[in-house]
Amino acid sequence: MTTQIPILSAEEAIQAAETFRTQLAASSNRRDRQRLLPFDEIEQLKRSGLLAIRVPKAYGGAELDLQTFSHVLWLLAAGDPNIAQAVAPQFTNLEKLRLYGSPAQQQRYFTQVLAGSLMSNAAAEKGGNHIGDVQTRLLRTPHGWRLQGKKAYSTGSLYSSVILVTALHPDGGRAAVFVPNDRQGVRVLDDWDGMGQRTTASGTTEYDDVVIEDEEILPIPAFGQRRTHEGGFAQLIHCAIDAGIAEAALAEGCRYGREHARVLRESGVESATQDPYVLHTVGEMAIITHSAQALLERGARLLDRALPGSFAPTPEADRWLAEASIAIAEAKYATTHASLQVSEMLFRLGGASATTAGHNLDRHWRNARTHTTHDPVSYKARAVGDFYLNGSLPPINTKI
Repeated sequence: MTTQIPILSAEEAIQAAETFRTQLAASSNRRDRQRLLPFDEIEQLKRSGLLAIRVPKAYGGAELDLQTFSHVLWLLAAGDPNIAQAVAPQFTNLEKLRLYGSPAQQQRYFTQVLAGSLMSNAAAEKGGNHIGDVQTRLLRTPHGWRLQGKKAYSTGSLYSSVILVTALHPDGGRAAVFVPNDRQGVRVLDDWDGMGQRTTASGTTEYDDVVIEDEEILPIPAFGQRRTHEGGFAQLIHCAIDAGIAEAALAEGCRYGREHARVLRESGVESATQDPYVLHTVGEMAIITHSAQALLERGARLLDRALPGSFAPTPEADRWLAEASIAIAEAKYATTHASLQVSEMLFRLGGASATTAGHNLDRHWRNARTHTTHDPVSYKARAVGDFYLNGSLPPINTKI
């Protein structure tokens, strides 16, 4: 197998992510203000090897542990959470492929990723009574398989070559379908207009009688009935992005406090860096941010321990997977709180000038508020409470 991208060690991956964090942070303000889609930056990420760090070793990949993975994604999000979110579907797709793919499918798509390919996904739809309802259908016709439907929030699809589309299977249940972006009948629209995460390319995708080959269909058996690491892994990604937003807001607050903030005469000091209230604010921002990061790391560590149980189910494995889900629910609650609170608190460090468009400090809160709408964290707190108080395992789904 020819590999076109580097296979990174854990240390190399973190170092590369640190470099990207600095690079992305330097231009994130401009991209947000002008809504400049980061095609070049994502191409650089594709070539770096970072988007392949979860490809299994059996197929030539690095298969880095989840603590390293979450650290990498957190660093990318601290640089620009739009870019971290735009590439995140690649990783959930790889885990789906590990869980449900045939050996031939795994060989095909893992090889593509190791050659620098990017996969996005299209799962969510508008309408229906419940979040997660699906109307997109895989159809069996006299001329072969066809895909018909419309998806909202197809994150990263403008940057990808393959979209993994969730659809109803005619034999019952759901399937994930690998659909090339350029196939006839596929339309990828740049119509995402959220107030935050503006450059994630989370727009609409449409599938009009799209031809699908047998090997492009990934059945998902027993959807929502067998506990795996899939849901916890997806939530870990959201935690890492939220934690990165908090870190970015903290860094921005420190920079603003050093370079722009002015002090009241009543403070008795000459610099904002000496003002006790500024120091208190920054200290509280740091404590909230780093507390959330600690829970993110704990969740990743427990999911690392539990992950083998996805492939060899036992009562003990089920328990470990459930405990990891609870730990990640705690992390999601904390990182949601941190991203929202810290991004709001940075305005305490400046006067009216902190609200000007040039500084664009509100992008951190807009990013946090937009991204944290993904999941109902109140349900996470309820599940955590039920686990500790009553010993109840969390439900088997992708939200908790």
